Amino acid sequence: MSSSPPYSGPARRLVALSLALPLSASGLAAIGASTPAYGTTSAATTAATADTVWDQTAYRGGIQVVPGPDEDQGILDGSVFDDVDRDSVQDPTERGLAGVTVSNGRDVATTDARGRYELPAYDNMTAFVTQPRGYQVPVDEDNVAQFHYTHLPAGSPPLKYGGIAPTGDLPDQVNFPVVRSALTESAAQGCVIGADPQTYNAKEVGYARNGTFDDLAERDDYTGCGALFVGDIVGDDLSLFPQTRELTSLLNGPARFLPGNHDLDFDTPNRAHSFDTFRAKLGPAYYSYDVGNAHVVALNSIDYPINPPPSRSYGYSLDATQLEWLRRDIAAVPKHKVIVVGSHSPLLEYWYSPSHRTKRLAEIYEILEDREVVAVSGHTHMSENLRKGDFVAGWADVLDPAEGLPFTHLTVGAMSGHWYAGRVLEDGYPTAIMRDGTPPGVLTLDIRGRRVTERYAVRGTDGSDQMSLGLNTPRYRAWFEANRRNVGKAPVLSDPTVAARDELGSTWLTTNFWMGSTGSSVKVSLDGRAPVEAERTQPMKGEAIRSGAEWSDPAANLETLPHGGGLVDHLMHLWRFPLPADLATGEHVATVTATDVHGRRHTEELRFTVK
Repeated sequence: MSSSPPYSGPARRLVALSLALPLSASGLAAIGASTPAYGTTSAATTAATADTVWDQTAYRGGIQVVPGPDEDQGILDGSVFDDVDRDSVQDPTERGLAGVTVSNGRDVATTDARGRYELPAYDNMTAFVTQPRGYQVPVDEDNVAQFHYTHLPAGSPPLKYGGIAPTGDLPDQVNFPVVRSALTESAAQGCVIGADPQTYNAKEVGYARNGTFDDLAERDDYTGCGALFVGDIVGDDLSLFPQTRELTSLLNGPARFLPGNHDLDFDTPNRAHSFDTFRAKLGPAYYSYDVGNAHVVALNSIDYPINPPPSRSYGYSLDATQLEWLRRDIAAVPKHKVIVVGSHSPLLEYWYSPSHRTKRLAEIYEILEDREVVAVSGHTHMSENLRKGDFVAGWADVLDPAEGLPFTHLTVGAMSGHWYAGRVLEDGYPTAIMRDGTPPGVLTLDIRGRRVTERYAVRGTDGSDQMSLGLNTPRYRAWFEANRRNVGKAPVLSDPTVAARDELGSTWLTTNFWMGSTGSSVKVSLDGRAPVEAERTQPMKGEAIRSGAEWSDPAANLETLPHGGGLVDHLMHLWRFPLPADLATGEHVATVTATDVHGRRHTEELRFTVK
């Protein structure tokens, strides 16, 4: 249990201290000196991870392309094999693996007893193997998984960032090597989900490195499943893809990517080449892989262009080819497996925009019906933990109110936070508090058999930071309304943890429980008294979205309005507790215990004064 002002923990302690200090260079230096280290240098990280299991066991290599051309240019064939000597070449003694799924992005084939497959070939296809449980596909020197082959004989049309080089005719064979892996065999998996690193320039690449990538470099709990980065890998400048690869070289597990709306070739002449540069540098736009008892389906949910170029309009959809692939991919998955569905934009989300929902949603839900499913996404730069059965009024056109959501939907807090906005901390990373009050970080899915639990690690912490506490007073609400359109330039509110004695009846203690959800609880103990249940501001029981000063997070806005970040005025994981009107003058201590849907408890304290 800690004793701290609003936004306790490394990022939050900085915020609280800044309320009483001017934003001079000396003030920021003093703030930084009073807090724990908020990151490490890459050199220190490298030293710390030099002897990890991943470094000792990582399978480095690539697919085997046997020169051709193939006699039948209408058929792609080859094998999936156990690469015993790890040279990425199938030797006569290396056996093929039966029952492995291989796809051309539309059709799905299963390897025969000798590990052989055949698939129809078509122009501009990416073929890939679905990594089977107990095996690992190779990774390159940057830890990027190698499991795919693109066939585009003439190459991309002229594109600013290059696209795909001409591949020529089909080769004789495309063979997919894998090696045995106890890491992917284990029923206990940690799968990192990273959303929106979204670097627009080299400076922001440095922020990303000093931020969540350094954090991941110090962890070894995701070695089998690796990290799935769910889109907006860069911010429109696709020449930064190689620098992103340098960041993934810090990881202790394989890296896989999905495209986002900022990873597009905006000068593409048509939809077919929207993500050619992404595919050339990072991998397929959609695919699947198995680890432990989980089947991970990585979907491309961005549809571009809606209007002819140079329009930058885009939408959220799976085209007919990808939807057909999804149907066939899921049909090949045993019913006992957990399915993790990743996409850049959410299948459905809480409040960002009515348009932020994937078209053909009913078909996607139908394909996944009667399965154990968790959906993960990014895009909105906020954190949402939407549980099965949740419902808000804005979903009435796509969901049955009596049924609500069919399974858990997790919108993952962005690695860039609120686009790297706010004060830059002494260890080289901005505060970047997001529009739901969540600091930047990464999500991890802990999968044990059919049970999936999610945990969010705030950048620069060990993952124990899970909430922020504040006071929503009439004085705060007046300040908020006066400055809500002045984000980054508002005057600092003095004494934010002071409540006027005659305003106690209209003052709440607020708890922003970042991964809080339906099934969570927040209890408040004042000055050691018996705990009392706090009220969730957005119950997710069919009500309209609640927005405004009284539903906002004071702890977050006290940082973002003066210094930059998101305006936090409506969110689905805020709880509030009315202060008793007869509370005595003087200092008080509120002990807040937040319990998540999985029964994990987190406790923080807020000291405040009544005058």
